[in-house]
Amino acid sequence: MAAHLATPSFWLDTCGDDLTPRPALPGDTTCDIAIVGAGYTGLWAAHHLLRIDATLRVVIVEKEIAGWGASGRNGGWCSALFAASWPRVTREHGRDAALRMRRTLERTVDDVGDWCVDNGVDAHYAKGGSVTLARGAAQVTRVRDDVDMDRAHGGEATRWLTPPDVAARIHATGVDGASFTPHCAAIQPARLVRGLARIVEGQGARLHEQTAALGIEGGAVRTVHGTVRADVVLRATEGYTPSLAGEHRAVAPLWSLVLATEPLPASVWNELGWAQRETLTDGRHQIIYGQRTADDRVVIGGRGAPYGFGSATDNDRGHDRTFAALEHELRVLLPAAAGAGITHRWGGVLGVPRDWMPSVGFDRRTGLGWAGGYVGDGVGCSALAGRTLADLVLGRSTDEVTLPWVGHRSRRWEPEPLRWLGIRGVAALLAAADRTEISSGRPSRRAAFAARLLGD
Repeated sequence: MAAHLATPSFWLDTCGDDLTPRPALPGDTTCDIAIVGAGYTGLWAAHHLLRIDATLRVVIVEKEIAGWGASGRNGGWCSALFAASWPRVTREHGRDAALRMRRTLERTVDDVGDWCVDNGVDAHYAKGGSVTLARGAAQVTRVRDDVDMDRAHGGEATRWLTPPDVAARIHATGVDGASFTPHCAAIQPARLVRGLARIVEGQGARLHEQTAALGIEGGAVRTVHGTVRADVVLRATEGYTPSLAGEHRAVAPLWSLVLATEPLPASVWNELGWAQRETLTDGRHQIIYGQRTADDRVVIGGRGAPYGFGSATDNDRGHDRTFAALEHELRVLLPAAAGAGITHRWGGVLGVPRDWMPSVGFDRRTGLGWAGGYVGDGVGCSALAGRTLADLVLGRSTDEVTLPWVGHRSRRWEPEPLRWLGIRGVAALLAAADRTEISSGRPSRRAAFAARLLGD
C-alpha cells in the first residue's frame, strides 16, 4: 500500500474529529490578517494574534482541511530539537543567543502541554523525554560525542545511558547505550492541530478549507475561489510552499513515511517496557523515529523515500520499498512486537531550507510574514513560531522577537536538475554511510561529507 497525501494518517483517522471540510472561501473578501495554511504554524499565529487583540479580523485559507499536511502526519514528537546544530547557531549568533533559543524551545515543550490542559484539548501529551539508541560501535562513538557536544552547548540535562539504563526504559535489540534528554513529549498530533483549529474559530477567525492559495503578494492572497485582501499576509505552508507562484525553490519538500501497528497486548508491553512513552530513535544517519501511543500501538517512521523531481509533493514512487524497510526495522529493533499487524501506512512532506536553518520573520514594509523550514522538528518550533509571528506583526518588544532565527533568510535551492541530483546524492551518501558503519564498526566519512554539502 503506497502512501499518498490522499491517505489519512493514523492520527487523523483516530483523532475523533469530524473531518468534513469547512466551507471554502465564497469569493473575494477583506480582513486585517490573512494566513495561508491551517497547520500548526498558521493556527498558532492566529491564536496568539486573537489572544492579544480580539478585534482583529483574521482569515485562514487551507488547501485541504486543518491539519491535513505535516501537522497531522508527523511522528508525534513535541521536542526542543532545532534543525541547525547548536554549535552552528553559537558560531553564527553567539553563545548567549544560542542558549536563549534553546531555553525558549525547551519551555515551549512544556507550554504546549500546559496549553492543552488549559484549553481542554486532549492531545495524549506525555513528557517522557527522548532516547537515542546507540547500536554498534560507530553509533556509540557518534552518540557519545553528541552527548558531549550537547552538554557543552547548554544541554546540561542530556546524559549517556548505559545498556542497563536503557533496558530499564525500553527493551530493544543490539543496544550498546543511548543518550537521553527530558525535553520531549509524545503527542497525538492530529488531536492537537484539530483542537487548535476549534479554539481559533471560537476566537473569531474565519477558516476556509478546500481553498488552495495560488500566490501571495503584498496585501493579497490569490486563491482558486477569489482574492483575500489584507494589511498583513502570513505564509505558513512549510513543505508545500513550492506550490505557490514564485516559491518553487524556497524549500525542498522531502518525504517522511510512517506506519502504526495494531494495539499490542499487555504481555508484549511487559517485554518491551516503554512505560514513560519516551520518543525513540537511534544513531544512524537516515533517521528513524518512534513512539508508544496512548492506545498501546507502536508508531515508527523514517526518511529515505525519494525526493520528487521539481519539488513534487504528490510523488509516491519508491514508498513501498521504504515501508518494507521500516517494517523490517520495527521487527529487528523490537522483536517483542514482531508479530504485530500494521494497521496504517502514511506519509507527508516536510520543508527543508537550503541552509537547514528554520526561520520566522515579518517585513513591515510589505506586510508579508513567514515561518517554517523546520526539517521535521516542527511541532515545538511551530508553536514558538506562531507566538513570535504574532509579536512581530503587533510590534511587541518580547524576548521571542530577538531570537536568532528571526529575520533569517535562506538562500534558494538550485534549479532542476541540480536540486534533484544534489538531494538524491546526499540521500545516497547517508544510506551508504549507514551500510559502511554496520559492516566496519567505524564512523563513515561519507556522512561528514554530506553534512558539509548541507551547510552544517
